[in-house]
Amino acid sequence: METITLNKNVTLGPKDFASNMDVKWCPGCGDYSILKQVQTIFPDLGVPKEDFVFVSGIGCSSRFTYYMDTYGLHSIHGRAAAIASGVKASNPNLSVWVISGDGDALSIGGNHFIHLMRKNFDVNYLVFNNQIYSLTKGQYSPTSEKGKVTKTSPFGSIDEPFNPTELALGAKASFVSRTLDRDPNHMQSILKRAHQHKGTSFVEVYQNCPVFNDGAFFPFSDKETKKDEAIFLEHGKPLVFGQNGEKGIHLNGLTPEIVDLNNVCTNDLWVHDENDKTKANLIARFFDTCSNDVHFPRPFGVIYKEDRAVYEYMMEQQIEQLTTQKGKTSLNKILSGDKTWTIA
Repeated sequence: METITLNKNVTLGPKDFASNMDVKWCPGCGDYSILKQVQTIFPDLGVPKEDFVFVSGIGCSSRFTYYMDTYGLHSIHGRAAAIASGVKASNPNLSVWVISGDGDALSIGGNHFIHLMRKNFDVNYLVFNNQIYSLTKGQYSPTSEKGKVTKTSPFGSIDEPFNPTELALGAKASFVSRTLDRDPNHMQSILKRAHQHKGTSFVEVYQNCPVFNDGAFFPFSDKETKKDEAIFLEHGKPLVFGQNGEKGIHLNGLTPEIVDLNNVCTNDLWVHDENDKTKANLIARFFDTCSNDVHFPRPFGVIYKEDRAVYEYMMEQQIEQLTTQKGKTSLNKILSGDKTWTIA
């Protein structure tokens, strides 16, 4: 077997994380931007290249693994979270990144998604949300809005869509965030925050599908509408938006209200606290409308962050404790067990 010697002193750049495979997404696909931002930040994360692992499921997004010059596995439909959990449990020192789409993660993979959030393995889970099934040519997905006309909903979808950030919070995720493909600087900052967090980092990326759902998220990035339609969260900063920063969000008890800053002092505005889960749940519901059918801006940034023990660390501690108490047990004894039955 050939021995590979790794040079720890080599300075890496973004191109060192790009594989030699041709990137095959449709022209204009938002996946190109996400790939670019990941490759851009990786040299600055302080992780040896050989310690990165990508695990993907099925869908356009899941080709991502092939385009990263790291270890990786293109797994099966909806099962990326389970496989990534096994990778992290086997080697906690690895930096594990899960790549999935709204269909792969929240439909067939929904059960694995919620339990990964709950268990809190130290992995980064990126969901490319384009509100459509793209690889299979344009069926409505779990995040498609009501009334969406597609090949499988020709008269309009009647399903209530998932709000991924709200779902992640309900599943006890310890890091919940949202960014978008058309804002590279914002995406880079969120990806870095996700990497720094110890626990499962959920990053929802609004990603444009130019073929089957073009422009779904353009209001949040187009120059003419962005300042009115998007609100960018910063810890310790008031919730302010609008073309000239003239609007804010005030919290009346537990009811968010949009106020005019010409009439209200900024000291009366809601100040974002990443560690407040009650308020995080309210922010996650700034979806299309909130209270009294008022149109709220869509939030981007870190919605919630909680520091708590990661699964692989607790598992390792438990194994060490039991080994100290009971000693090591042979695999044969574990498999055979200590209870037998005689059947007459």
